[in-house]
Amino acid sequence: MSRAAARKYVYDFSEGSREMRDLLGGKGAGIAEMTRIGGPVKVPPGFTITTEACVAYMRSNRFPAGLEHQVERALARLERKAGKRLGDVDDPLLVSVRSGARESMPGMMDTVLDLGLNDDSVRGLAKRTGNERFAWDSYRRFVQMFGNVVRGVDGSTYEQAIERTKRAKGVRLDSDLGAGDFRKLTSTFKRIFERKTGEPFPGDPREQLRQAIRAVFGSWNGDRAVEYRRQNRIPDHWGTGVNVQQMVFGNMGPDSGSGVAFSREGVTGAPQPSGDFLIDAQGEDVVSGVRNTLGLPDLKRVMPKAHRQLTEVLRTLERHYRDMQDVEFTVEEGTLYMLQTRSAKRPAQAAVRVAVDMVGEGLITREEAIGLVDAGSLEALLRPAFDPARKYRPLVTGVAASPGAAKGAIVFTAGDAIRRAEAGVDVILVREFTEADDVAGFHAAKGILTARGGKASHAALVARDMGKPCVSGAAALEIDPDEKTVSVDGQTLREGDLIAMDGTAGLVTTEDVPLTDPKIGKHFKTILAWADEIRSLGVRANADSPEAARNARALGAEGIGLCRTEHMFMEADRQPKMRKMILADDERRRRKALGELLPLQQRDFEGIFKAMRGLPVTIRLLDPPLHEFLPRKEELIVEIDRLVRAKRRGARLDRLERELRRLRELEETNPMLGTRGCRLGIMFPEIYEMQVRAIAGAAINVRRRVREEPHVEIMIPLVDYERELEVMRKLVDDTVARTVAEAGAGPVRYTVGTMIELPRACLVADRIATQASFFSFGTNDLTQTALGFSRDDVEGKFLARYIETKIVDRSPFETIDVPGVGALVEMAVKKGRSKNRKVTLGVCGEHGGDPASVHFFARAGLDYVSCSQNRVPVARVAAAQAALAQRSA
Repeated sequence: MSRAAARKYVYDFSEGSREMRDLLGGKGAGIAEMTRIGGPVKVPPGFTITTEACVAYMRSNRFPAGLEHQVERALARLERKAGKRLGDVDDPLLVSVRSGARESMPGMMDTVLDLGLNDDSVRGLAKRTGNERFAWDSYRRFVQMFGNVVRGVDGSTYEQAIERTKRAKGVRLDSDLGAGDFRKLTSTFKRIFERKTGEPFPGDPREQLRQAIRAVFGSWNGDRAVEYRRQNRIPDHWGTGVNVQQMVFGNMGPDSGSGVAFSREGVTGAPQPSGDFLIDAQGEDVVSGVRNTLGLPDLKRVMPKAHRQLTEVLRTLERHYRDMQDVEFTVEEGTLYMLQTRSAKRPAQAAVRVAVDMVGEGLITREEAIGLVDAGSLEALLRPAFDPARKYRPLVTGVAASPGAAKGAIVFTAGDAIRRAEAGVDVILVREFTEADDVAGFHAAKGILTARGGKASHAALVARDMGKPCVSGAAALEIDPDEKTVSVDGQTLREGDLIAMDGTAGLVTTEDVPLTDPKIGKHFKTILAWADEIRSLGVRANADSPEAARNARALGAEGIGLCRTEHMFMEADRQPKMRKMILADDERRRRKALGELLPLQQRDFEGIFKAMRGLPVTIRLLDPPLHEFLPRKEELIVEIDRLVRAKRRGARLDRLERELRRLRELEETNPMLGTRGCRLGIMFPEIYEMQVRAIAGAAINVRRRVREEPHVEIMIPLVDYERELEVMRKLVDDTVARTVAEAGAGPVRYTVGTMIELPRACLVADRIATQASFFSFGTNDLTQTALGFSRDDVEGKFLARYIETKIVDRSPFETIDVPGVGALVEMAVKKGRSKNRKVTLGVCGEHGGDPASVHFFARAGLDYVSCSQNRVPVARVAAAQAALAQRSA
């Protein structure tokens, strides 16, 4: 390709703007915008190599045609502006080479500072500045950073050499060393470079620049950058920009320094600037943690002019960007330079305060304020958290599966969790992975920690639903439930030992970290009120108990979108009654067992109806894979064998043998696709009759007591055929009529609908809609059945490999698979409404609380989403953001 025909890959800072973020990256666009603003903002000149150049480089592992020539021309323009030349022996131009992706990835990619120095130009720099110490300090920094970043020399090798020098000189800090020390360190660093790479340190500044650009391109695919993108949902194909900028120096003495600053307080969002600063230092010193930093009040004390200018710049940038800003700055011999600006990352509590305050200050509108809040982060405001002032050492990291913090004694079984909790002990349930049998332990435990699984594992889903913190997939854990020990890197913990866990960050520690209580402050409430004014998508909650219903309503739920009736029997004192009903081998025994369950269900329904006070309550009739309530066959066989060997025949052995026979009768190859959902109701109609009697009886009693008609929606699960729903609907109607007649009550207001969770149901939704008043999409099972993935197995087996090989970007159980499962939802919406224009459409799977999925459901035309209680505020804000996105589309 000729130079004339080459794509433009290089832009001077003066050519760009913030609108070019995708092309220039966030840092390049920010620098360009500051350059364009002018006024009080002083920006060192330079140029940006585009993200497109990075993408082209990643395809072929070489610079795209025309790039090197464009860099040379841009460098020549920079030299003219600076009045210096790269590598000049008398007055050298030095540059920084820094990454800059579209979305901020702090600390994830590479930077090279002081590029352009060699054995000749360092002397020219010393002579021009009259500061030999500064010149050799800059040179040793460059050799160290170039070796580590560009050529992969272990950074600790350099640090060890620095420590030896400081010990020999009897000093504590790098800044206590002199020119001679830095000169010797530079020679040492160059010898380390040659020993580790087999090559002499490159002295040609243009070769240094070429290698540095390649290194920054390559850092886009570094392990830490790839993991950060996966965690923060940043696409791999974006690439990074490369910013080449004239160096300004904060390490030129007591009237120089470097720092980072926020236009508002970074943790709380309070309306005053905050930040860190170091005198006689470069930016890397500030962020590395090697030296204790000073605050902005210290900058005001030692450099009042620079502080005054910085404060003005921060105000200017915040007004211009209409968002809180995070900047990097350098003071060189009293002159302030701005090196970067970006929208500041901040925790949820700061985000809501900043948004509300900026509206009050007239800087932004309410709609813009909603857009400034990361909806997904809001759940953390409803959970306890580690005290941010407390430092601690993590024991192990895993998947941040359910937010919040907890601490307590280690237990390894659900039974132990219950016993210790009843004795007043706070416990953390530690398991290899969890199953339905463990749910009673979830209720008792303060938090859940597993060695396997991810954000869509059984532990994660149940924990989020219960509002319990959970760290899953902590693969470094070696759990021995028989010995009741857990080991990590040679350290062994036993049952009863204390651990603390942060489910928001995915961290576990053995230290007794103080916890802070959640606070729903006035700023959070204001944001939620604004979101409710904007959104059109309804938000309900998944809740299975009166307490959960009350909590959901307090968090703003407009109804219950999913009440899973099988969850009402998960508690330890109720499980035996449910097991007795399932193991009954004839209808008479089954009806007798159901008679014990009826008052329990009715009491729960009454509590839920009272809590919701006329808001819709969608009740899913029983839908458990039956094995979840049954004893393990292997355990029964072992116990029977023990009794037989001991010749202890009697009532216990007879009962166990009957249970084993019944287990074998009920045994299914794949229980998740077996006798569950409406199939259970068709095979054993007396089960659904009991549940409908409990619903109708509860509605009648509540109406009598509180004088308010419950809004009941009865959901038939796992429907494939319209005839299934027709049969079940008749059962519901007949049972309600009988219950009303027996009670001598007036008609009960209710509707009957179905959960759409199978691909065939989506394909024939027009037929099913003739029998349904509502559809509720069960996207958990719809994802399983559409993709052929087991939710409980996929994350522990092959999902990580699928993400690594870019088959998928995220777990389809976290965010809806729009092209596949999403297409089925859209088809069912269209078909269902074609035959029943009044059908109500909602979603009750885990995706109902995921902001990206909420945006899709809004576009698909659903009426509401339903999610875990603590994600209700998340969904409210996400629904408002979806409405704003649709308005601007």
